[in-house]
Amino acid sequence: MNAAEQASSIEFASKIAAVVGLFKTEFPDLRADLKPWANDPDTRDLVDPDSIDVGFHFPGVSRLFQCRSLLVQIRLHSDLEDDSNQKPSQLGKCRVIGLDLAGFDHRGKRWSLSTIDDWAFSGEVTPDPTCRERLRRCCRQVFALFNAPPTTSESDCF
Repeated sequence: MNAAEQASSIEFASKIAAVVGLFKTEFPDLRADLKPWANDPDTRDLVDPDSIDVGFHFPGVSRLFQCRSLLVQIRLHSDLEDDSNQKPSQLGKCRVIGLDLAGFDHRGKRWSLSTIDDWAFSGEVTPDPTCRERLRRCCRQVFALFNAPPTTSESDCF
């Protein structure tokens, strides 16, 4: 689901902003897109309500990353009993269970990375080895950001 639509509380919006900051710190040329999904019926059917989706765009095609745009999908899981009418960001004690990243250009999806499996890149092409490690580092930081123990002022996970 678009990150902008998942920002249901100040704490959660702050964490989304921190994710954008993590990626922009590592890759300053990126431009963030908090609404990477179109708002049409066909797209809404494909969108996972249990994820935070952020797009990032390079100023042009990046030869090091072998793409023009990145899609970062942060997969969430609530530790409480599921209520299908609520987003994970509205439930207490949710956590990140994985990230899916994909690189796109005018030809479509070029590569992907999933932290849910073996953290390996796949696709027609893959980013430069240094860039791959930097992307993995961003993923580890997202896990740390969302799965850190809550502070005493935070009543829920967001």
